[in-house]
Amino acid sequence: MKKLIIAIILLNCADLYAQQLPRIIILATGGTIAGQQTSTDRAYYEPGKVPIEDLIGVIPSIKKVANISGEQISAIGSEDMTIEIWKKLAVRCNEIFSKNLADGIVVTHGTDTQEETSYFLDLLIKSEKPVVFTGSMRPATAVNADGPKNLYDAITVAANPKSKGKGVLVCFNESIYDAREVMKMSTTKVNAFYSPNTGPVGQVYDGKVEFYLASMREVNVTLPFSITNATVMPRVDIVYMYADASGDMIDFLVSKKVDGIVIAGVGNGNFNKAYKEAIKRATASGIAVVRASRTTTGRVVLENDAKEDEMGTVVSDDLSPQKARVLLMLSLTQTKDRRKIQEFFYTY
Repeated sequence: MKKLIIAIILLNCADLYAQQLPRIIILATGGTIAGQQTSTDRAYYEPGKVPIEDLIGVIPSIKKVANISGEQISAIGSEDMTIEIWKKLAVRCNEIFSKNLADGIVVTHGTDTQEETSYFLDLLIKSEKPVVFTGSMRPATAVNADGPKNLYDAITVAANPKSKGKGVLVCFNESIYDAREVMKMSTTKVNAFYSPNTGPVGQVYDGKVEFYLASMREVNVTLPFSITNATVMPRVDIVYMYADASGDMIDFLVSKKVDGIVIAGVGNGNFNKAYKEAIKRATASGIAVVRASRTTTGRVVLENDAKEDEMGTVVSDDLSPQKARVLLMLSLTQTKDRRKIQEFFYTY
């Protein structure tokens, strides 16, 4: 009888302990972290084949950090990521938080477009609760897979109260990055991510989360952007500038009646005379054009108001071309006013 009473007490204590742990929901989208090797060569694998339950199952110690549940949003390589999945993720995150279903969210995602998806959500999630992206550079079935450690760390960050109010974060190789600033910097290395303009905002090591930088930009709960699954997103394309480039691609996009174009210019978002004339035709037809840079670090700044007025363009500040595309899409859901769009780029 005494043993039975002790067992009941221990079970009740375990239940009470579990109830006190943070609730973390993992939204899985596929990627290398869920990849399955098709040969002994790690370069050959199928992304998105391992279900989220199996990914959680290989790190049983995570049960001491949080109460975990998972949802499979998609099962793709992130090169196949779509705006429809972006919308689905944003709507689901806001639903989870508005219904108080979780204290934090982890999104598992392929590395190729993770910087775009995380920034898209950063502009749309209306909660101070943590949303943390992670992934891996090696498939789940590799003997040296980096996914389990990255997932453990991401859950640890999402479960930590220090992570509140910091917008969407990316956790990779023990470093924590701001979704706005992070970029994929390597095609093969496990430390593939970095924020070239600001560096990491913190780190997670042996279960300890420390932040060193605070975002100076507006917190995401007050941002003006909002979408539903039914929202029709404006079409925005990116055109790359290079030596002796013609303006043909810009003219082609004008003929397709796109809503916006981001120029991945050289240096300070610069382009040649052929691009200049094509951009004038684009802005004259009502297309929003943003000057970004193919250079990894630094800002694209206004040369002078008169020149920007002549061209009808907006500068991207320090956003990469791919992130400038994300912000321009969402900006165009609110306004077509060039000066207002420029304000968005300086603010968000």
